[in-house]
Amino acid sequence: MNMEAPPAVTAPPPPRSLEEMQLPTVMMRDILLKTMFRKNLDLVSELARAVCLPVNVTQDLVDLARGQKLLEATGTLSATAAQEMGYQLTDAGRARVHDALAQSEYYGAMPVPLAVYREQVARQSIRNIRITRSELTQAMGHLVLPEDLLDHLGPAVGAGRSILMYGPPGNGKSSISNGIRDALGDRIYVPRAIEYGGQVITVYDPIVHSAAEEEVDDPRALRRRRTFDTRYVRCERPTVITGGELTLDMLDLVYNPTARTYQAPLQLKATGGIFIVDDLGRQKEPPQALVNRWIVPLEEQKDILALQSGEKFEVPFDTLVIFSTNFHPNEIFDQAALRRIFFKIKVDGPTQENFLRIFALVARKKGLPLDEAALVYLLKEKYPAIGNVYANYQPVFLIDQILSICDFEGLPYQMTPELIDRAWANMFVRDETIAK
Repeated sequence: MNMEAPPAVTAPPPPRSLEEMQLPTVMMRDILLKTMFRKNLDLVSELARAVCLPVNVTQDLVDLARGQKLLEATGTLSATAAQEMGYQLTDAGRARVHDALAQSEYYGAMPVPLAVYREQVARQSIRNIRITRSELTQAMGHLVLPEDLLDHLGPAVGAGRSILMYGPPGNGKSSISNGIRDALGDRIYVPRAIEYGGQVITVYDPIVHSAAEEEVDDPRALRRRRTFDTRYVRCERPTVITGGELTLDMLDLVYNPTARTYQAPLQLKATGGIFIVDDLGRQKEPPQALVNRWIVPLEEQKDILALQSGEKFEVPFDTLVIFSTNFHPNEIFDQAALRRIFFKIKVDGPTQENFLRIFALVARKKGLPLDEAALVYLLKEKYPAIGNVYANYQPVFLIDQILSICDFEGLPYQMTPELIDRAWANMFVRDETIAK
């Protein structure tokens, strides 16, 4: 699929002055001083790169600190940095750094004010995406799906609203979720950190966010125009996948008492992308409690977070939430919760025809020659014992078992009724009483 097909997201423009930063002046100055101290930097070009600001704005901050007797020029020019003047902390500057570090250990990239971040979220909203049937089909091309599934899935993805996928286990709900992620295709801008009420909240997480490309920028090239505000990282739309380990406190701000900074919760890191709750019903908290936590975000496109002080504030909620469960929705939700999940899609097991298509595709990929007599044996002798219930995971399981047995026995890869019997025996556990 052509990942460049969607229109390019409008990039956040780089700030042109300290006023455009919309941050407290003291906060900006202190982050500059702490960065200079922690990274042992003395050139404006180096500082600009470290705090992710244009050189002219960084120079304004340096001049501000010089005016307050916190920095001083070293009186020497750097021979390796286009004859730049060097700067160093004064005694008063070092004292200020230690005071600032006692309040917060944060240094490096200047944060983006929450109000400014909201504007960027609107520019790159997941609800702005329009996905066609052909694009979604290409993203799901590696899957054999019921013909009518895309009829339901396409409008759900295009709306950017919540989706509940349910059905028996082993039929590709997780793979479909990943296919939806692949169908998005465009790129957005993720802030390294945001600021609210003088507090810094780190957002960019290399585990969650995939940088789209190397950022090539030389702050020393004064005439070079930056294409976007480098306090952001240009990334693929993020995907956060959680399963049975999900707990309610993972959806709260994470406070680091040592650094005295916050880390964004999972759903905030997923802004502009997808949040997948896999295996719903396997978590410690009841599914109803988890969905109740999402009610305000799902309905109002905003989330409410709380600082250590107890102060609550709103952050944008611009995320496609996909719930995936093996339970029937009526078993784990009340009707009020179900109303708030916009699309409910059942993912059933394959028909016998699709099962055979999957089996043939997997066998070809893994190098197992098909044998008609062995396949007839599988369909006529084995599947009636389980009510002819097929699942998407079964071809991969059976073929991997057959290949492992062939490797162990020193046989060429082949399908026989005997090998199918041995593979089948490992797919299910016989009901029996175990003496204790």
